[in-house]
Amino acid sequence: MLKAFLNPDFLECGTDEAGRGCLAGPVTAAAVILPENFVNEVLNDSKQLNLLKRNQLREVILQEAIAYGIAHIMMEEIDQINILQASIKAMHKSISQLQPQPEFILVDGNKFHNYGKIPHQCIVKGDAKYLSIAAASVLAKTERDAFMAKIHEEFPMYNWIKNKGYPTKEHRAAIQKYGITKYHRKSFKLLPDQLAFSF
Repeated sequence: MLKAFLNPDFLECGTDEAGRGCLAGPVTAAAVILPENFVNEVLNDSKQLNLLKRNQLREVILQEAIAYGIAHIMMEEIDQINILQASIKAMHKSISQLQPQPEFILVDGNKFHNYGKIPHQCIVKGDAKYLSIAAASVLAKTERDAFMAKIHEEFPMYNWIKNKGYPTKEHRAAIQKYGITKYHRKSFKLLPDQLAFSF
C-alpha cells in the first residue's frame, strides 16, 4: 500500500516524468497535490499498470486532485540542455501550474534543482512508494502516450503508437530504413555503433 504523505503537516505535491529514455518525442512531467482523504488501492507506479487502469486512474486523479500540472519539454530543448536538465525543467514547469503552490515537493528519482524556496525530497522509486508521485507518473505517462499516438499518424512507419519512442528493435530498424524525423532527439544514440572489421 502506498503512503499518502511524507510530511502531512505541509501541502505536499508529488512530481514525476515519463519518456526520459526515448529516442523520439518530448520528456513529459506532471505534478499533483492530492487531498488528505484520498484513497485508491489501484494507484501505483504507472509502469506497473495496464493501459485501461492508467486511463481510468487518470480520470480519477483529474477529478479528485486539489491541483495538477503537466508539461512537455520538446526534442530541440532536450538536445540543447540534455535529458536530465530537460526532465527537471519539465517537473518545474508542471509544479509552476499548481494552484495553490505546494509547501513541500516529493520528487521521483535522485536528482532535482531547488524550486524557488520550497523544500523538496528526492525518493528513488518514489512512484511505487507515495500516492502523489504515483498520480504524477500516471498523468505524465498518459499525456505523453497521447502525444506519441498523435505524431504516430504523421510518421506511422516508426510505430510510435506501440513503442512510444523507446529504443525497441523495431524502432531502430525503422530509423535505419527511413532516417530520422523532426521528432527524434538528435543528441541521443539513435543507432548502435556499426562496427567494421578488417582482416
